Amino acid sequence: MTSSVRVLLPDKPVESLDAYLAGGGGEALKKALAMPGQEIIAEVKVSGLRGRGGAGFPTGMKWASVAQDSCPTKYFVCNGAEGEPGTFKDHMLMRRNPYQLLEGIAIGAYAIGAKKAFLGVKSSAQKEVAALQRALEEMSDRSCLGPVPIELALGPEDYLFGEEKALLAVIEEKDAMPRGADFPPYVMGLFVRHPSELNPAVVNNVETISNIPHIVLRGASWFRSIGTSDSPGTMVFTLSGDVQKPGIYELPMGTPLRELLNDCGGGVRPGRKLKAILSGVANPIALPSHLDSPMDFGSMSRIGSGLGSGGFIVYDDTACMVQVTHLFSRFLWLESCNQCTSCKQGTAQSTGCLTQLIEGSGDEMDLDLIINGAVMAPQANRCYLPVEHSLLTPSIIRNFSQEFIRHYDQGCRNCREAVLPVMRDFDEATRVFTYSLGRAIP
Repeated sequence: MTSSVRVLLPDKPVESLDAYLAGGGGEALKKALAMPGQEIIAEVKVSGLRGRGGAGFPTGMKWASVAQDSCPTKYFVCNGAEGEPGTFKDHMLMRRNPYQLLEGIAIGAYAIGAKKAFLGVKSSAQKEVAALQRALEEMSDRSCLGPVPIELALGPEDYLFGEEKALLAVIEEKDAMPRGADFPPYVMGLFVRHPSELNPAVVNNVETISNIPHIVLRGASWFRSIGTSDSPGTMVFTLSGDVQKPGIYELPMGTPLRELLNDCGGGVRPGRKLKAILSGVANPIALPSHLDSPMDFGSMSRIGSGLGSGGFIVYDDTACMVQVTHLFSRFLWLESCNQCTSCKQGTAQSTGCLTQLIEGSGDEMDLDLIINGAVMAPQANRCYLPVEHSLLTPSIIRNFSQEFIRHYDQGCRNCREAVLPVMRDFDEATRVFTYSLGRAIP
């Protein structure tokens, strides 16, 4: 049975600063402000907290690299621009407890010696923006945010707004376009005016930063008592697709994938069989044979997939995997910014050939071109989008090759239409996600 551990996600929204303070909120910041910044960073390092936005990079190491930079101007940035298909956990954390997040930002900004902190959120996320604006005003009025100013930065619907370099561009009031990979935020941050002062920035996502007040207040040893040695703490998982109880679930890291799908999600519908599981669009697929894998960074990597940001999309045996592959290939093609020609061309080639397979004019040559397009996409890429395509698309074809072959010169025959799970809202009473239609043109 699933272990019940709630650290980040309260049962109901924290609707006022008074309610947050009554539950012990604010105490972590008070403790942090009485400590040197390097001592806070050391505690975060010892805790083993890893980024919850997908890459799993050690948070303390990221903070230390910026704090130790000789540049006098530094920034702290929270990435709240969650937009990967299949994940909604950051949205839910911002809705349920914006105070916790803002306290974490305040601690992190103080610890690295930041000049200013920013929280990037999509302007279309109206519930989240309203909750954050309310909390920011309340906490500012009562001096509950420490010495570093925090500003909301509202941005576009683009998937790439969630890419950390594109997020920095939006904060600078530019388009959400990633800059070159040689200049990650911890090297070149915000508002750079001269090459001798690159103003490095820490960028962490909402869930990562929401852990900070708990680590500072309760200690690294407490945090490490939850989860695994490889991946301490809990994770907030999004479960969607062909399960009976879609939703947002907080579980200890290392919980078997089977428990998320069956104990939390109720399994697939009666009479149906599990077919495939996608961990967002950034990893190869997982299969029913992987259900006993622990959900931590190392274990998910060892089965040839990945934990990603904890968003799992489930497909049962009624799903057409050609349709599913086309759906995500098209999403990545449309969202590609066209700065890297190989990315746009590779994703376009794969998507076009998948369209032909669906429509009945595709054959073996198209299958080769789909894989070729995926493999050629990541060349001198500025961001991770083409790598996502190169990992996900061939993995589906490799595991469901016979299904693709059956589409040669026939196309989809009574196949269920796949739905793009880019999430806009979640009704907790009915357990129904509302999906965005997504971008219609490149």
